[in-house]
Amino acid sequence: MTDILLVAQLVTDTISAITTDASGILSATLAQAADAQAVAADAATQIDAPSGLRKAIDFVLRIDKYLDGFIQGYGAWVYVLLFVIVFCETGLVVTPFLPGDSLLFTAGALCGDGRLNFWLVAVLLLIAAILGDTVNYYIGSRFRDIFRAGGTVPLVKPAHLERTQRFFDKYGGKAILLARFVPIVRTVAPFFAGVGSMNYRKFIYFNVLGALLWVGICTGAGYVFGNIPAVKKNFGLVVIGIIIISMIPIAIEALIAYRESRRSAPAAGKN
Repeated sequence: MTDILLVAQLVTDTISAITTDASGILSATLAQAADAQAVAADAATQIDAPSGLRKAIDFVLRIDKYLDGFIQGYGAWVYVLLFVIVFCETGLVVTPFLPGDSLLFTAGALCGDGRLNFWLVAVLLLIAAILGDTVNYYIGSRFRDIFRAGGTVPLVKPAHLERTQRFFDKYGGKAILLARFVPIVRTVAPFFAGVGSMNYRKFIYFNVLGALLWVGICTGAGYVFGNIPAVKKNFGLVVIGIIIISMIPIAIEALIAYRESRRSAPAAGKN
């Protein structure tokens, strides 16, 4: 019992030390990269690309400013906007480009400084995430015969489906839960679950659990950390960091697929 108490005290002291130093460390780290956000913003306006792409990049870099402007202009309608974006990002297989993790973090930050109601945002986003995955599952089930016959669906890239299939093969039903934290896969996973005839009870269990964790972690993180001065000053960098971190699983899966293809190529040549 004494050992347990000592371990508990050690953990408590460690957490206290980390909490004390975290703000200073974060501030120093982001301060060193302060100019990067301005460079990225300038690049977004100078890119030789369609205006729609430039606007999309600018929206990602300054998502907090856009949402704040929407609040000032339309008030409570921002709750509807957040609901629609999350529902479409999770419920429509053709819209994987919509913001997910970064949007939830930003919404949490806006709740943290009192511009939005945290519990209303959390409940609405939770409903949108669950409902979106459910609708996506149903749509996938309706396209099941098309894919089994070798057909395709406009705007649904075969590579996305193949990546999601590997995710299912590796994690089974847990893929629905884990996919919540992986862009693109998050949008395609419930669709593919419907195509593959995953048991609905199993799907809805991981759907609800995944939504609870995703909304809770991302929105909660924004609420807690989103209004730290260093974070607010470099919000664009933080959003980019969130996107990069969330893309790591995709990069790992792509690397694994590349290595497997390199290994199988010599074997195919010998045959």
